[in-house]
Amino acid sequence: MQVPGVIYDLEGQAKRTEESLNSLKVGFSLAGMIMFLLLASQFRSYIQPVIIMTAIPFGLIGAIIGHYFMNLDITMISIFGIVALSGIVVNDSLILIDFINSKVRDGAMIFDAVIDAGQSRFRPVLLTSVTTVAGLFPLLLETSFQAQFLIPMAVSISFGLMAATVLTLVFVPSLYVVINDMVGIFIAGEDEDLSNENG
Repeated sequence: MQVPGVIYDLEGQAKRTEESLNSLKVGFSLAGMIMFLLLASQFRSYIQPVIIMTAIPFGLIGAIIGHYFMNLDITMISIFGIVALSGIVVNDSLILIDFINSKVRDGAMIFDAVIDAGQSRFRPVLLTSVTTVAGLFPLLLETSFQAQFLIPMAVSISFGLMAATVLTLVFVPSLYVVINDMVGIFIAGEDEDLSNENG
């Protein structure tokens, strides 16, 4: 028997979860594109935004390790935390790359600029992450029933941020140097080919 104006669905929670995941995929992809375009417009480069956004997988690694360490399953709330984390973790890379670019514009060699960035920005980057994790720490220790719903999100953000900070301080500057070397070799190879053609 059907009641006019009433709609019901027999597929249950599985369908709702699938719809949420599909919506997150679209939203996350759109957010990533917007983030890339904003960074590209600011840095006037298509390569540097990619270097900056490598922090996102670093955060994902930390979130997964955090759930394993805390003996929690990855839930929809965990994924919401990972999506939020993606916007947070790029900050450390952004600070480093901007500082390196500033030094290079002032005439420093790329390798020297990277070393100087690591030394000068280490404390601000570390303190920014530590204060964020410290703010979430009480929630991680909360045992009340109401807090259990939010703990997976806090685990994703805090552990993901810790891992992304450590890996960003090591790998992002290294990646910057490697890519600049590769671009330099590529340009030098093109110049050599042109000189051979002209000769």
